[in-house]
Amino acid sequence: MKLVSTSIILLAGLAANAQELIYPAPAQEKTIYLQHATIHVGNGQVIENGSLVFSNGKITAVGSNLPAPAADAKVLDLQGKHVYPGLIAPLTTLGLTEIEAVRSTNDYSEVGEINPSVRSLVAYNTDSKVINTLRSNGILLAQVTPEGGLISGSSSVVQLDAWNWEDAAYRTDGAVHFYMPSLLLPVNNPGRSIPDDKIKVSMDKLNQVRTFFREAQAYNQEDKHAVVNLKFEAVHKLFTREEKLFIHCDLVKEMLLAVDIAREFGFDVVIAGGADAWMITDLLKQYNIAVVLKQAHSLPVMQDDDVDQPYKTAAQLQKAGVLFCLSNEGFWQQRNLPFEAGTASTYGLSKEEALSAVTLNTARILGIDKTTGSLEAGKDANITVSTGDIMDMRSSIITEAFIQGREVNLDNKHKQLYERYKHKYGLK
Repeated sequence: MKLVSTSIILLAGLAANAQELIYPAPAQEKTIYLQHATIHVGNGQVIENGSLVFSNGKITAVGSNLPAPAADAKVLDLQGKHVYPGLIAPLTTLGLTEIEAVRSTNDYSEVGEINPSVRSLVAYNTDSKVINTLRSNGILLAQVTPEGGLISGSSSVVQLDAWNWEDAAYRTDGAVHFYMPSLLLPVNNPGRSIPDDKIKVSMDKLNQVRTFFREAQAYNQEDKHAVVNLKFEAVHKLFTREEKLFIHCDLVKEMLLAVDIAREFGFDVVIAGGADAWMITDLLKQYNIAVVLKQAHSLPVMQDDDVDQPYKTAAQLQKAGVLFCLSNEGFWQQRNLPFEAGTASTYGLSKEEALSAVTLNTARILGIDKTTGSLEAGKDANITVSTGDIMDMRSSIITEAFIQGREVNLDNKHKQLYERYKHKYGLK
C-alpha cells in the first residue's frame, strides 16, 4: 500500500512539474531569415511571398525582394504560412491571479480606495500556468493591470517569456488606473442592498478623486517638500503626460466626466471599457482620447441598444477616426483575443484593421509603438507565425513565435493534458 501511494505521488509530481520544464528562451544568436510567407505588417500593409530578417532581437529588413540570406543565417521556409506582429493584450490581470476561487493566488488589488503608488509589475508571476496558453495563440505582450478601489495603481507592459518580473518588464509603469464609480442605477432585486442614493454616493467618490488630483497637482508644483507623499509622487508623470490615465467606464455620462478630468488637469486620458463610445466619437476625437474596448463577446450595456452593438462598436470608432484597440476581460480569457478581432472583422472592420486593433493600435495606446506593434525595420522582433488566419480559430495554428528575436517554446498545460489523455485512451 505504501509503495502504491508513493508511486501515485511521484506520477502526480511529474505531471504537475511538466510545464516547469518550459524554460525562457536564450538570447538570439544567429540571424534568422523568414521567407516565402504572407506578411501582415500590422499597419494595413500585406506583403505576398515576402521575407523578413531579424538579428540581435531587432527586425533588419522586411519586403518581397530581399537579398539572399547570409551563409550563416538560419532560414525558415514558410511557404503557405502567415507572419504577424506579436499580439498585445491590454487590461489583464495575467500573472496577478491564477485561480480566481483561491484567494492566496490573487494579488491584483490592495486595501483602500486611492493607491496610485501600487505597482502591479512587482506582483507579476512569470511562473503562471496561464501565460503559455496565451503565447500558443500568438499573444506575446500584455499590460498587467491592477484592480480594486478608485485609483488602483500603475500598470506595466510585460513580454511573456521571462524568468522573473525584472526580465519581463517591457515598459514600466506606463499608466495609472482610475475606476470610475458606476452611474448606472441597478435593478432593484429583492434581497439586494442598494444605497438610498447610489448616484450621490458615486459622485462623492468622484469628487474624492478630483480632490486628490488637485492636491497632487499643488504638491508637484512645489520645489521642495517638507514631507514626501508617496501617493502624490506616484502621479507626478500624469501631469507631465509621461504616463497616461486609464479611466475605466462604459456609459456616456461617465465618459463625459472622464473628458472633463482630462480638460481640467491636462492628462493624457484613455477610456478603458467604452461600451457607449460610439455615441460620442466626435468628442473623443476632438480631445484625442483613445479607447480600449473590452470584450466584444458580451451583451450591450443598455436594454434598448442593438443586441450586436458590442460587435460593431469597433468599426464605428474606426470610421470616426478614434484611436482604439481591443481587449478581453480577465486573465485566462486573453487567449481568445485574436478571435475577438475576428468577430470585429465580420462587423465592419477589414481584416488588417482588425489586426491593427490587437497590435499596432494597442502599442500606440500603451506608448510602445516605437519598439513593437508592427513588422518594420528597427523594431523588436516580436513575431508570430500561423498556418492560417490568426483571427480564425478554425485555421489558426501557431507554429513559431519570437519575442525580441528569441524563439519561444509554444508548449503549455493544455497541450500536455491533451497528449496525456490521447495516450491514456490509445488515440493517435
